[in-house]
Parts: sequence; C-alpha cells; structure tokens
Amino acid sequence: MKKLYLTILTVALLAATAVSATAQTKVASVDMKKLFDGYWKTKQSQAILESSKAELRKEIKDMADGLEKTQTEYKQLLDQANDQAISADERDKRKQAAGDKAKELNNNKAALEQFQRQAEAQLADKSQRMSGNIVTEIRKAVADKAKAGGYSTVLNAAAAEVVVFSDPGTDITDPVLAQLNAGAPIDVIKPAGLPLTISTNLP
Repeated sequence: MKKLYLTILTVALLAATAVSATAQTKVASVDMKKLFDGYWKTKQSQAILESSKAELRKEIKDMADGLEKTQTEYKQLLDQANDQAISADERDKRKQAAGDKAKELNNNKAALEQFQRQAEAQLADKSQRMSGNIVTEIRKAVADKAKAGGYSTVLNAAAAEVVVFSDPGTDITDPVLAQLNAGAPIDVIKPAGLPLTISTNLP
C-alpha cells in the first residue's frame, strides 16, 4: 500500500512539473522574410549596391570601348599589311605593328575578363556582409522583443516546415519591424519599389 502511494505521489509530482513547465513556456512567431524585406537598412544596402554596380558598369563599358577601338586598329593594320599597293618594306612594318596590336588586344581582353570576375566577386562579398549584418540586427531586435514579452521561444513563420500553426496574437513581426524602422531616415523609407533581392550579376 505504501509503495502504491509513493508511486501515485511520484506520478502526480511529475504531472505537476510538466504542467508548470508548459505554463512557463511562451512561444511566439515572427516572419523573418517580412522583417528583412521591410527593414529600412535592407533598402539602404540595396541602394548602395546598385550605386556600386553602376560604377562598375561604367568602368567595364570604358574598358570594352577601349577593347573595341584596339580591335578596329588591329584590323586596319592587318588590312594594310596585305595591301599590295604599298611597298614590301611598309607591308612588313604594318605586319609587325599588327602583331604588336594583336598582343595588346589579347592583354586588354584578358584584363577586362579578370576585372569582371573581380567585380562580381567583390559585389557578392559586399552583399553577403551587408545581409549578414542586417540579419544579426534583426535577430537581436527579435530577441529583445521576445524577452520583453516573456517569450522563451520564437519560431520563424516564414519557414513553412517549422511553423504548422501560429496564433496571430503571438506574432511579434509588426512590433519588431516598427522597432527596427523607428530611427529610419525619411529619404530611405520613403521610396518604394526597390528590388529586395540582391543581385551580383553584371549585364
């Protein structure tokens, strides 16, 4: 009988502990994609990247124009080297000049290709660093808001496989976004329609 009593008491205590633990656990949800897309620093970062891309496009165009000019000069020298109307000595000189121009053309082409690769790598690295910093700030804001609301766990509602059901009352996305954008410059949050996907491919 005493053994049965102890067993019942143990089960009761375990049940009470489980109920207490459940009562202390407050779970909230947040849409990380909405926070990232709506954060003013995301738009600011996109504008900075677009400016960098515009500068790189200009440099690439200038290099491409120079390459085209060298190509034209090479063709002219090649035509002159085969022109029977001029002397053999002059044709030899033009042939030598065409060979030198061909080397210059190949060097310029290689330089342009290398510059494009480096430009895309730099943009990708810059984009990754900016995105990483933004996500870090968002996570901190979510953590601060969760602690203030007494939530012990916050699930990402943007990941469908993580959240099956979420009570709208436990969604803290909007208050976190309001907190993030509280100090946003007007000229940053006012424009609309900027693409939020950071692209590093140069046309």
